[in-house]
Amino acid sequence: MRAPFTIPLRVVPGWKRPLLVLAPLTLAIAGVAGAYVYRTTHAAAPPSPPITDPVLDMPAQPGLLIDVSGAVDNPGLYRLPRGDRVFDAIAAAGGLSPDADMSKLPNLAGRLKDGEQVKVAFAKTTSGTVVVRINLNTATLEELETVPGVTQAFAQDCIDYRTNYGGFQNTRELVDILGMSEAEYVIARRYLTL
Repeated sequence: MRAPFTIPLRVVPGWKRPLLVLAPLTLAIAGVAGAYVYRTTHAAAPPSPPITDPVLDMPAQPGLLIDVSGAVDNPGLYRLPRGDRVFDAIAAAGGLSPDADMSKLPNLAGRLKDGEQVKVAFAKTTSGTVVVRINLNTATLEELETVPGVTQAFAQDCIDYRTNYGGFQNTRELVDILGMSEAEYVIARRYLTL
């Protein structure tokens, strides 16, 4: 049997050196050519900037937006913390005005919801009811006790405070300094003056 046909290979000494020089050069040229081809075939229009609306970009403010209207000192829109009650909204609006109808107050203990309108009814002038305001800095103990929400002990605290500190600068000090509740203050404020 005869051996298959073979071609004798002859290795030339020093053949590795040109291969070591040409291989990286060939790879670099192939990389540049590939990047060029990729860029030209995948080139697209630059992405358009996203459409923005300044109103939509603003984060929502925390809390509840409440509309307080009617017989309050400063009706309008107020931003209040979540969990606040109706009396907080009335207090934020400056409290009840002297012409508020005390028999038709909204539920002062009701929990507020975002977008709610708190309406405080006006007293009818045909009833002939006159609200007498008591001066917080000059009233006697008995006069202070006639104010709704003021007990005999609290009336004495008021007299002690004005004696020791020279009088009240604002009716709000009943809450801030003497600790009257907001709900009682909203009602009592209607009957007090300085």
